Amino acid sequence: MTDALKRLSEEGVAIWLDDLSRKRITSGNLAELIDQQHVVGVTTNPSIFQKAISQGDGYDQQLSDLAARRVTVEEAIRMITTADVRDAADILRPVFDATQGQDGRVSIEVDPRLAHNTKSTVAEAKQLAWLVDRPNTLIKIPATMAGLPAITETIARGISVNVTLIFSLERYRLVMDAYLSGLEKAKAAGLDLSKIHSVASFFVSRVDAEIDKRLDALGTDEAKAARGKAGLANARLAYQAYEEVFASDRWAALDKAQANKQRPLWASTGVKDPAYKDTLYVEDLVAPNTVNTMPEATLFATEDHGNITGDTVTGTYEQARAELDAVEKLGISYDEVVQLLEDEGVEKFEGAWNDLLKSTEAELQRLAPSEG
Repeated sequence: MTDALKRLSEEGVAIWLDDLSRKRITSGNLAELIDQQHVVGVTTNPSIFQKAISQGDGYDQQLSDLAARRVTVEEAIRMITTADVRDAADILRPVFDATQGQDGRVSIEVDPRLAHNTKSTVAEAKQLAWLVDRPNTLIKIPATMAGLPAITETIARGISVNVTLIFSLERYRLVMDAYLSGLEKAKAAGLDLSKIHSVASFFVSRVDAEIDKRLDALGTDEAKAARGKAGLANARLAYQAYEEVFASDRWAALDKAQANKQRPLWASTGVKDPAYKDTLYVEDLVAPNTVNTMPEATLFATEDHGNITGDTVTGTYEQARAELDAVEKLGISYDEVVQLLEDEGVEKFEGAWNDLLKSTEAELQRLAPSEG
């Protein structure tokens, strides 16, 4: 059997796992995935932590200690999640060292309830970086309009950032602009730009899920022919934008100062429609200097039957633009879809965070010591 994951890595795609739990850490599973499945990074989000903490008993001892200290539920969650990220970062440290800081990174997200508050997001990013206290951490900041200046300010302080919830090409260009602005401020402040890293998480399968739903409602032959194409087309045009920005004179000045390019990261790469090949958003998004953060099922599907044929992105831009235009001509508004997806993304993470607050509060109450 050919090693599809090894081939993917050799094509310049960093394989990150889109999941984390204490069980993965303590059982040796994460170390095994790094050793055998070419995993070189980990991403988390509120939904992942909510699922991890609500299942199993791996957090009972820490929850018991936190209950004994009578901490607030928000503090308890921060202590639990940053402990997991710190431990995962330590496991990935050899990868971080071997890649001069490009990979071996673990992402942790700011409180999603702050997504529309710039000042609070920056403060939270600083706090998370301090709490985890590992150089191979990425602080996740959503690409909302309020998130853009927060990205600039966080990068300007020398804190590496994973920009999340990017759906539109226009917003992606603003994200890259925010990153470059942050680097320029960091350079002016005398910071070492070679130590600052960033990825831009461009979501894929959710775009297809929403547009396919609208195409199905139309039900015409043209609509059927357009199914399952918008997500890939959108991502491929994002890579085109990345190539343009990081070939600019503005970037050249930062490049001379040893700055790092902000890599495109393909997120939401597990297929939502069972009619599609389960490795679709891996095989068809192979391009140099990218990251693909995969759910475990997608990782193992790629290992089992992935067909990595080389770069499947560069040179596809004309076709990708035609595919997005075809959707627009059918009366489906791209701008409306991507804004809806951003709003829903923030809402989903807020919902998961609120569920996490409730379940953690219940555990703290259950484990709280009796009075006296």
